[in-house]
Amino acid sequence: MSLPLKITLVISALLIVAIAFSYFYLPVNRVGITSELIMLGDLNNDNKWDDKDKNKLNRVLANPFLTDRLTQLKIDINKNESIDNEDLVFLEHIYTFSNPYIAEKQAKAKGTYCPRPREFFKYLPRYEYIQRPLFLLPHHIINMSPISFLKKIQINTKQSSQYEEQLLNEIYNEALRFSFAYDRRKNQLTKIESDYVKKKLQECDILFEQKEYYEVLLHLISLVEDAETLTIKTQSDFIKKILYFRDSLKTLLVSKAFASFTLGQLSYLDIFKTIEHDLQSDLGISLDLKSLSPPRDFSNLKNYLDRAEWQAYKSKTKREDFKQLVLYTQYDRRYLRAVSKTSPTLDDIQLQNHNLPMILLFREALKITRNDKKSAIGLIDEAIRIPLNWVKTIPKNLFPGSLALENFLLPGNKEDGSDKSRHWNVFGGVAIYKSPEESLVLALKREIMDSKAQNHSPAAMIEFIRDTIANINGIYYVVSINPNLITNRDEL
Repeated sequence: MSLPLKITLVISALLIVAIAFSYFYLPVNRVGITSELIMLGDLNNDNKWDDKDKNKLNRVLANPFLTDRLTQLKIDINKNESIDNEDLVFLEHIYTFSNPYIAEKQAKAKGTYCPRPREFFKYLPRYEYIQRPLFLLPHHIINMSPISFLKKIQINTKQSSQYEEQLLNEIYNEALRFSFAYDRRKNQLTKIESDYVKKKLQECDILFEQKEYYEVLLHLISLVEDAETLTIKTQSDFIKKILYFRDSLKTLLVSKAFASFTLGQLSYLDIFKTIEHDLQSDLGISLDLKSLSPPRDFSNLKNYLDRAEWQAYKSKTKREDFKQLVLYTQYDRRYLRAVSKTSPTLDDIQLQNHNLPMILLFREALKITRNDKKSAIGLIDEAIRIPLNWVKTIPKNLFPGSLALENFLLPGNKEDGSDKSRHWNVFGGVAIYKSPEESLVLALKREIMDSKAQNHSPAAMIEFIRDTIANINGIYYVVSINPNLITNRDEL
């Protein structure tokens, strides 16, 4: 064997040994997590604790719900997911001494508690969802609030049930949030809006007295969303009236006439006549439902262009935006409260459990997409498809029998899964690409086509009406929601 060949073999052997040594013995960075180190209490982001932070804290406390989530997280010094008196004591202490080591020594000398120096810092992973802490401090807005039971809520008081205590804390927080929004808008409300608020608050009063705290919380969340994002002043007459038609459909589902239809005593044509009458009286639309044309006119070029634009917005969805929306559905306290209200098959015949979580989902999508409604629709459209593909890989015999089967992140009762969410989002989107009127007519064509395929059976007609209710909710809220009603755009 020649000398050069021997040298080559020796070098190769040494390289193999070096690679093996590196693989088995040298440390390897296996974690692809990026985080930011947060200074709790540093509200103006100058890496100091001083009077500037104290001034910022006072501004935040004046109206905490116009503050971004991260700033509120920095106020929660004791990390109990709420802003309470102890947080203010700790903040006053650290602002006085500006140094966590000195602050700790001074607290010990007085025999009081103070977080350890390192507890004034928090690592925040890049994709961690920032939960807004509950605001559990007394506030002067209570004296101006239209919510009569707000003064009765005893915050920071131990209840017999921790679950009840948590609900009451969330009710207090949500009631304050509504009170701020109401105080800002009360002089600009129309009579219809003002009457609606009074009616909803009366319902809240009754539910609170009955200790139906979960229902009270959902009512308040709904009122907050209305107060922070909706106004009928700038809406068309059609949008102002469309919920009347929705309510007519809800009434029809529980009417004696529909019960007679399900027993075979009336024809589906009789139900169509009732819907046609409501369409005319509520919206001024004249339709012959049994003679409607197919939902898509393939000879119309604009239909293809609209679809191409829709697909373009869907394809523009960024991976980061997608993750943010999924994290929101997994962790946001308000969304999880709203989406958790489900029921067994067709117990929710009027689709009462579905609309509020979709409103919250769409609002979060708007925040992520910087108030671009078409992008928000595309983002939700993509998000709805995730759980479907995932769940389809699980054998059906492994599913619990009491939950919505298709997914666990989106609203829906046991029989609905993601179906009603897609109806809400799709026809809400069509209302933007075309018009609310065109979207409703297209929706009716679509639902009647599906019902016809099942010979307009009672089950098919129930789904036709329930799907139409979901479609109307999407049309109304996608068109009506105006994020610019909130002064702090970063928190939308």
